[in-house]
Amino acid sequence: MSENITTTSRVAFVSGGSGGIGRAVAERLAADGTAVGVHYAGNKAKADETVAAITAAGGRAIAIGGDVADEVAMSAAFDAVEAEFGGLDVVVNTAGIMILAPIATLDLADLDRMHRTNIRGTFVVSQQAARRVRVGGAIINFSTSVTKLQFPTYGAYAASKGAVEAMTLVLARELRGRDITVNAVAPGPTATDLFLDGKDQATVDTLAKAAPLERLGIPSDIAETVAFLAGPARWINGQVIYTNGGLA
Repeated sequence: MSENITTTSRVAFVSGGSGGIGRAVAERLAADGTAVGVHYAGNKAKADETVAAITAAGGRAIAIGGDVADEVAMSAAFDAVEAEFGGLDVVVNTAGIMILAPIATLDLADLDRMHRTNIRGTFVVSQQAARRVRVGGAIINFSTSVTKLQFPTYGAYAASKGAVEAMTLVLARELRGRDITVNAVAPGPTATDLFLDGKDQATVDTLAKAAPLERLGIPSDIAETVAFLAGPARWINGQVIYTNGGLA
């Protein structure tokens, strides 16, 4: 059955889909023919802009709000997507926050806030996905190449994404027999507001030169990998895909 999968009638939920990499993912999946639930945490206007862009291009999308770490809110969000489009095939969990500081000085309130979104939020969304995604579907979480790069000030963020990798690989094994793939995408330095915030131009230039391709990634680079995992990549399962231009 899975050998003949097309995205024509498929349905996706993209957490954090209102901006940055999440928006690029939502727009790419929609361009491939997938109906998309565009999730936002607090900025409905940005989610509505994403939906408007998708529909203007001939795609199908709705905006859905909610805290990814709140199981009641996410259950309602998944309900809304299923009610609108008739089911669910792909869940992409791009929602995340990044707070940088040395381990010695990081405010523990920031640690808790980041881990609530990045770890608990990924767990809650993955839990809903595991219960609802149809046969032949895909669950795609987001890690980071920083788990391998050991950049100073990234300790807490990398720790949260290490947890994402662990739960992703376990979930792939727990869904044995259901023909649902579970993978994580681990971007390298990518030109988004989240990544660029607080970095001076010299730092950005240094990071842009670090990969053999000598540039920062752009959101569409990451969306390309997600689209592959969401559709044709039926023999890739339980993996972390480092999408970073050869950085690590």
